[in-house]
Amino acid sequence: MPLGLIVSSLGRTMRRKRLSSLDILSSKRAPRDYYKGKNCKPTGFHTRKGGYVIVDEKLPRFVVPDLTDFKLKPYVSQCARDLTASTTSSTTAESTENKS
Repeated sequence: MPLGLIVSSLGRTMRRKRLSSLDILSSKRAPRDYYKGKNCKPTGFHTRKGGYVIVDEKLPRFVVPDLTDFKLKPYVSQCARDLTASTTSSTTAESTENKS
């Protein structure tokens, strides 16, 4: 038997499968009753008779500041201009001269 065949067969037996895909537990790789969910917090609880009670303390509260006199716009224009290093350094130099 040539040496090349021995080395290639030995290499095939020593090669391992990638285990990175096996680390991800999904509903396809888990038992039948496994439900992964979407990583959201419950807002209540299930009752014994199949109902669902929403708990007010578990609902998310969003604190939004008053932005009536705010100068900036809530979006960025699609045709925004790119600044180069020379223009930013010149504007900072001008602003330091104006302060002096």
